[in-house]
Amino acid sequence: MCAQPPASRIILVGPMGAGKTTIGRQLAAMLAMDFCDSDQEIESRTGTSIPIIFEIEGEQGFRRRESAMIAELMARPNLVLATGGGAVLSEENRRALREGGAVVYLRAATDILVERTRRDRCRPLLQTGNPRGRIEELMRVRDPLYRSTAHVIVDTDRRSPAAVARDVIAKLKPGD
Repeated sequence: MCAQPPASRIILVGPMGAGKTTIGRQLAAMLAMDFCDSDQEIESRTGTSIPIIFEIEGEQGFRRRESAMIAELMARPNLVLATGGGAVLSEENRRALREGGAVVYLRAATDILVERTRRDRCRPLLQTGNPRGRIEELMRVRDPLYRSTAHVIVDTDRRSPAAVARDVIAKLKPGD
């Protein structure tokens, strides 16, 4: 679709359920770039799931692994990177992401996030009696961080991954 990638690296940030992995794969295919999901890379390297890492090491242990993985992945050129929803909690990560490529905040309404994550048992932070309340609480903290880290914001509500990817490409074109 677009012969020239708009940046050497495109980094997708946003809450769980916003579509970072799905849209990231679509974007990478459209731009002939590599795709990587930092959470999937952590699971691949450790040989275990994020929920088990949370259980054994706690959120703090997971966040250390996440920061190390982001630092490593940011050295790769020609990459679309989907980050975990909490990657922006670290100032070090925010700086590395913002300086390392074009950061896109994939935003979705709370209702959409609840709908997209309601059956997923692999999200440790949502294993609570009130997932909607937890998402709202996470967004109160994280939305300002996503906004301050991102170069552009793209809404994903009720849109196809291809439509969102085209929107990302359009917003990242030089001169726009």
